Amino acid sequence: MSDKELTFEEIYSAFQAKILRYLARMVGDQEAEDLAQETFVKIHQGLKNFRGESQLSTWIYRIATNVALDRLRSPSFQRSAQASLSEDRVESAVLGKMIGCGEKKPLVEQQLVKKEMNRCIHDLIDKLPESHRTVLVLGEFEGLRNNEIAEILGVTPGTVKIRLHRARVMLKAALMNSCDRYWIEDNEFLPELKVP
Repeated sequence: MSDKELTFEEIYSAFQAKILRYLARMVGDQEAEDLAQETFVKIHQGLKNFRGESQLSTWIYRIATNVALDRLRSPSFQRSAQASLSEDRVESAVLGKMIGCGEKKPLVEQQLVKKEMNRCIHDLIDKLPESHRTVLVLGEFEGLRNNEIAEILGVTPGTVKIRLHRARVMLKAALMNSCDRYWIEDNEFLPELKVP
């Protein structure tokens, strides 16, 4: 069965979890579910006009990306993100004091460290410029190839390659400057950033 012949129900079943995860990485868990619903409404409305000029997955990610970027640019989202960041800083400081650093951590402490590190990384990704954050999430987390990302964003593969490289460099520098040192040195949870 070709992409053109898939029903909305089959598309929803195949892509719902991926799009929800992608949107959570782009805008956070609180916004992701609503935006996923909005994305699938747009997919349902546009499916009859889908001509198959691109892969179905590319078309779906393009819709999800546009929905996410619209939300990220909205003033109400930016105000709520500022408030959330203040709350996270207090929680991070308390958790950091509880965990300590240096010696090998027991399993519970490792889980706390992993959770806090994920939050730190997510916050740093959120601070990347929109164009860099989008290619990083699509490439590193969603596993899309540069040509797929280029088609989703309407740019050249060369532009994607440059943005992805810059995003990795920026994220690595931010990690080194912002996150606690013991997370970075000899840490099994640190993502493999492909930066020279």
